[in-house]
Amino acid sequence: MAGKGRRGRKKPELPDWALELWRQAGEPDIEEYQDVFSGPLLDRRVGLRRDDLIEVLLDARALLKDAEPWIRGRLLGTNKNSFEILTEDGRYHHVARDVIVELILVAHLRPPYIDDRELLEFEREDAKRRNKIHEEVDKGGDSGRDDSHVWG
Repeated sequence: MAGKGRRGRKKPELPDWALELWRQAGEPDIEEYQDVFSGPLLDRRVGLRRDDLIEVLLDARALLKDAEPWIRGRLLGTNKNSFEILTEDGRYHHVARDVIVELILVAHLRPPYIDDRELLEFEREDAKRRNKIHEEVDKGGDSGRDDSHVWG
């Protein structure tokens, strides 16, 4: 049964391993971020998001003998080939998609991407920072190119 959190907010019904990760994320109201599977298309919100609490079952053939096949934690990021997961004990795991048998969403800790103003602001600021770095590299000594092996 759910109890009251530190801020008077209802503590969500989460597995024990997920509670500390939820606290570290600022105790967001996960009820507000639930998926919407039905209704008008514009109102639906489904899929994995950054900071989701997830459980991942790994293919036992890819593990050492007697290794735990489950990884439980907070989704830090994804790319074409892998998932980055932070577990409750603070360990960082980079897991290849090829060895994932099942992925279970426990709870969303953020709003859907299109509604996540903090994430959109971060991406905009990060793009500006990257552009600035690229410009500085281009202005540097050899314009950032390694063409010392080219004759003439």
